[in-house]
Amino acid sequence: MNTNVLYWGDNLPILRNKDYFPDEFVDLVYLDPPFNSNANYNVLFKEASGAPSTAQAEAFKDTWHWADAQDTWAELHNTAPKRVVDALEAFQKIIVLQEGRFAHNDMMAYLVMMTARLLELHRVLKPTGSLYLHCDPTASHYLKIILDTIFGATSFRNEIVWKRTTAHGDARQGSQHFGRIHDTLLFYVKDAKFIWNQQYTPYEQDYIDRYYKYVDETGRRYWRDNLTAAKAGGDTRYEWKGKLPPPGRYWAYSKANMEKLEAEGRIVYSSTGTPMYKRYLDEMPGRPIQDIWDDIRGLGGLGSDSNQRMGYATQKPLALLERIIQASSKEGDVVLDPFCGCGTAVLAAHKLGRRWIGIDVTILAVTVMKQRLEEAFPDLKGKYRVVGEPTTLTEAQSMASPGSTLETRYQFQYWALGLVGARPAADNRKKGADAGGDGYFSLVHSSDGKKETYIQVIVQVKSGHVGANLIRDLAGTVGNDKLGLFITLEEPTEPMKAAALAAGLYHNPLMNTHHPRIQILTVAELLDGKSPNLPPHRPGWERGGYIGQQVPQGEMRMG
Repeated sequence: MNTNVLYWGDNLPILRNKDYFPDEFVDLVYLDPPFNSNANYNVLFKEASGAPSTAQAEAFKDTWHWADAQDTWAELHNTAPKRVVDALEAFQKIIVLQEGRFAHNDMMAYLVMMTARLLELHRVLKPTGSLYLHCDPTASHYLKIILDTIFGATSFRNEIVWKRTTAHGDARQGSQHFGRIHDTLLFYVKDAKFIWNQQYTPYEQDYIDRYYKYVDETGRRYWRDNLTAAKAGGDTRYEWKGKLPPPGRYWAYSKANMEKLEAEGRIVYSSTGTPMYKRYLDEMPGRPIQDIWDDIRGLGGLGSDSNQRMGYATQKPLALLERIIQASSKEGDVVLDPFCGCGTAVLAAHKLGRRWIGIDVTILAVTVMKQRLEEAFPDLKGKYRVVGEPTTLTEAQSMASPGSTLETRYQFQYWALGLVGARPAADNRKKGADAGGDGYFSLVHSSDGKKETYIQVIVQVKSGHVGANLIRDLAGTVGNDKLGLFITLEEPTEPMKAAALAAGLYHNPLMNTHHPRIQILTVAELLDGKSPNLPPHRPGWERGGYIGQQVPQGEMRMG
């Protein structure tokens, strides 16, 4: 099964694996690649100064660096088509702050890393397929040239402007430019015969009032449309009810078809006797969507759908992905998002009856997608695959081993938090080794029918060197108004179990149930299906809801 799959890992080697992605396998690609467009524009062009880092290593990190891209650049020299290499070499000369040098900066790194991935995406796309690259004006002009070299300039269809918000207030911070309120979607196709389903938006009321202002005897609104055409189409120059078309014009229909329209009651006449076509409002699909999309609000401003927010700064609204998927695919087609983040494209694809594939470099994103999919589609649980995350204790131990990288150990922590549905603490990379918790979620504590209170569950993850002191520290953090979960790779010692018991019980007044205030769970137990001993959750708030979900405004939270 190569569809309905989530992959955890760097998308480049995953895309290059032909067992996962054979040639011409995907019908539609949507990608919103990471890029730090909030950084100072000049910083993106500053020459690299040193220390290596990994692209998008942190959960919400949004940048690339030359240290990560230079090996890929050397590889492209040997494997990419010459026109692609020529384009990148030209960029190296253009995207530089000092004359006579080659650019080795974040912008150039981004373009190199994107080129390698776009070459693979072109390979896996079917001849009838389409690609939508979501970006912003920081680099869209460079990306368009790269897409032209890979897909061919004639494969370009649209530069779509998405107005994601109404205003941007950075002028108050001293910026000297017009407000930046739009993103860009570059729409390319693989071949001239591509899937296309015209999309429409409803007519505005003032448009209806202006044009569809007539009502016939059946109560249907209609527009008196022109019945002439600029070009002849056969028998289209004749007298009709004493009228000829104006000079240089022709009737839009043959005489036989005009007679048919007359018999059907679809022709009305002006005060001068000119025939007009009766175009009914209820037969019109709406206004064809143009290349400026200002009817879908982003998730960050006033009037946006806050219920969709998952805690990802770059999250896109579901309606945006639904429009793209409906326009450029059909039911049963395969939709791929190789930078899927919190999974909006995957969610939209499943909702619309498409097969889907999502890839992300962070285990946190994969955890978000799993929770989001299963919340929206409960029947989907167990019917999709996750490739790359640990499924056995041995794999989990390898991930957290002292020999693994610091980043991999953080990924272990995110993965372990996902086993109980917790979201990472916002500052978990900055806190000391044992200060506070690694993650948290919330449960409904009580309700009077109008207002609910919530109790916070603090989660701590340890891969080794555990002891009773860590349980006592967690109990001190939890106090009397929170709960604590301690997840460990190692088996807990008897003193640890005793320290957890000493923390006492929590009473949930909503369900009138008692639960241990501190619980110890091993990774092996969680992999075997064991769940924390917690009160039943209100529907929609399973283990605190999605990662990043907020308690509704106006409601109270304990702790």
